[in-house]
Amino acid sequence: MAPASGPRVLRSRLDGGPVAPLKIASGCDRRCSFCAIPGYRGAFLSRPPQDVLDEAQWLAGQGVRELLLVSENSTSYGKDLGNLRLLDELLPALAATPGIARIRVSYLQPAEMRPGLIEVMTTTPGVTPYFDLSFQHASGSVLRAMRRFGDRERFCALLDQIRQACPQAGVRSNFIVGFPGETAEDLAELERFLGEARLDAIGIFGYSDEDGTEAASLDGQLDQGEIARRADDLSDLAEEVMAQRAAERCGETVDVLIEEHAGEDLYVGRAAHQAPEVDGVTTVRSIAVLRPGDIIDAKVVASEGVDLVAEALVSTAAGTGMR
Repeated sequence: MAPASGPRVLRSRLDGGPVAPLKIASGCDRRCSFCAIPGYRGAFLSRPPQDVLDEAQWLAGQGVRELLLVSENSTSYGKDLGNLRLLDELLPALAATPGIARIRVSYLQPAEMRPGLIEVMTTTPGVTPYFDLSFQHASGSVLRAMRRFGDRERFCALLDQIRQACPQAGVRSNFIVGFPGETAEDLAELERFLGEARLDAIGIFGYSDEDGTEAASLDGQLDQGEIARRADDLSDLAEEVMAQRAAERCGETVDVLIEEHAGEDLYVGRAAHQAPEVDGVTTVRSIAVLRPGDIIDAKVVASEGVDLVAEALVSTAAGTGMR
């Protein structure tokens, strides 16, 4: 629990690792036809910025180095408080928290991405240029049936904008296949997007009805066997795309948050484009002794599927390359 002095934060930690989630909002005002979240979590509600900053300070005091900002829709942060750019303001303030080395934002809505937010996420020291974008599909007709924004061309343009600002930016997304009415042409459009987008991490999910959602009553429901087949095929493509993207990073210098000692001179951690638990890991060889929570510069020398292998650029004598 929180100490007697300092920020009063009503939470406790389940482990002592160097990464912790930090909730910035709850609920959702979007009405995606497949999603039941608004029905049981209510309207979007932002936490006051000072509450978030106080909890970040408390977590830093617990040894946390990386904060993962979580909500149902992080790009909406502040809209109910009268400030549509509040996330742009919060991120630099969080990054200035003593002891915190990384701020990572989860669940960004492509329809709500704006140039100012991209600039903050790609230029602010301590804010990881990591974009967890909720694309869900790439066919315009399927996305309209989902009551969502976009299509392949607009999503590719958004990715171009991000990578022009930061070529090494990490991008992940999830996709639903087998949505009611999805045609072979729609599926081909999604496959084309996956081939063009060069995403670091991809989740593929077969559609299933959620009680009380509009999509459950739509025409064009697909057989569960067909949905499973499409999901399997897209998952194979996703694995290939992610492996190719990881291979492209060979030769890059990445900053790695060390999470565990793997034996002798080997350590396991995550580069900036790798979120906890879902995006793969980076195995680092280091002549210097490292500890969980250290952040080091390392050169990527190989890839194994979505995972990376790197050599630490850190000197035992000078301590350079370690933060």
